Amino acid sequence: MNEKAFWIAFNQVPGIGPARLAALIDVCGSVEAAWKAPIQRLKEAGLDRRSLESLLSTRRVLDLDAVWKRVEASGARVYTWADDDYPENLRQVPLSPPVVYVQGEIGEEDRLAVALVGTRQASAYGREVARGLARELAHNGVTVVSGLALGIDATAHEAALAAGGRTIAVLGSGVDQIYPAQNRKMGLALTQQGALVSEYPLGTRPEASNFPPRNRIISGLSLAVVVIEAGQRSGALITAKFAVEQGRDVFAVPGSILQPSSAGCNALIQDGALPLLSINDLLEQLHLEQVAVQQEARQSIPADPTERKILAYLSMEPVHLDEIVRESAMPAAQVSSLLAMMELKGLVRQVSSLRYVRGQMPG
Repeated sequence: MNEKAFWIAFNQVPGIGPARLAALIDVCGSVEAAWKAPIQRLKEAGLDRRSLESLLSTRRVLDLDAVWKRVEASGARVYTWADDDYPENLRQVPLSPPVVYVQGEIGEEDRLAVALVGTRQASAYGREVARGLARELAHNGVTVVSGLALGIDATAHEAALAAGGRTIAVLGSGVDQIYPAQNRKMGLALTQQGALVSEYPLGTRPEASNFPPRNRIISGLSLAVVVIEAGQRSGALITAKFAVEQGRDVFAVPGSILQPSSAGCNALIQDGALPLLSINDLLEQLHLEQVAVQQEARQSIPADPTERKILAYLSMEPVHLDEIVRESAMPAAQVSSLLAMMELKGLVRQVSSLRYVRGQMPG
C-alpha cells in the first residue's frame, strides 16, 4: 500500500492536527507505525481521551485501499511532510498542514508567490487595483495566490490567467468540490496554469468553519500578503494576521476613509502594514524586480556545468570572491566571469564588494 494512504487516513481523524501527528510520528517512528500502534503507544504520544477515541473509531471503519483508490481516480496530487516536493514556502511555517491535496501542479517557480486577498463585496476601485497588481505580478514571473472567493480573489486569479501567469487557489473544501459554483469554470482553468490546493480530504463540502484555517495556507504559500480592499471584519484580515505570525510581509492598499470597505486596509497600515501605492513597492521590498529578466536569461543562456561547482561554495552567508577562487581551484578571471553570468540569471547575488550569496532560486 502507498504510504501516503496513512497520511490521508490521519488527515480524516477529527482532533489529530499537525502537533499531535508530529508527536505520534516521533514516538512511533513512522506514520504507518503510528496508524497501527497499540493503545498504550498512542497514549505515550500524549493523545488525550477524546483524540484517542476519535483515532480508534476512524481506524476501525476507514478502508485505506478505498481511500487511496479515490485519490488516484481523482487525479489529485498528494504532498506530505515526508515529500521532497512538498511546497517549500509552506514547509517553512509553524504547524504546516501534514497533507495538502493539489489539483494541477505546484512547481519550483511557485516559490516566488504573492497573495492578493480582499473583500467579496469589491468596489470598482478594488477590482481595478486587484486586476492591475495580478497582471503586473504575472508579467514579472510571480505566482498569484488567493482563495477563489467572489470579489477581489476571483478578480486576481482571472487577471493572472489572462496575463499568462501562474496562480494558485486555496480552497475551504476538497479540491474536487470547487466553491463557489460561479467560479467553477475558472477553477478548472486555473489547474492548467497553477493549482487548486486544500488541506481538506476529497469530498469535503465547503463549510464556514473551513475558511479561516485555510487562510494560513494562502499566506504560507506566499512571500507576502497584499490586502487590497477589506472591511473591519473581512476574512482577508485573518490572512494578514497569519502572515504576521509566519514572518511574511503584509501590504495594504490605502482607501478612502469614508468607505467602510477600506476600513480594514487603513487600519492595517495604522498598525504597521506596508502601504502599497504601486507594484514597485512590492517588487522592491521582496527583491523581485529582476525576476522576469532572470527567467529570460536562464532560458536563453546555456547552462555551464561549472555553475554548479561555484554554487557548492555558496550559501546565504556572504563569501568573498577570493575564497571561491581558492576553494574551486579555478582561475580568478573565470570565476568572476561565471559569477557575473550567474548574477544575471538570478542564481547568485553580490551583497557587498566581491561578496556573494545564493540567489532567491538557486539552480
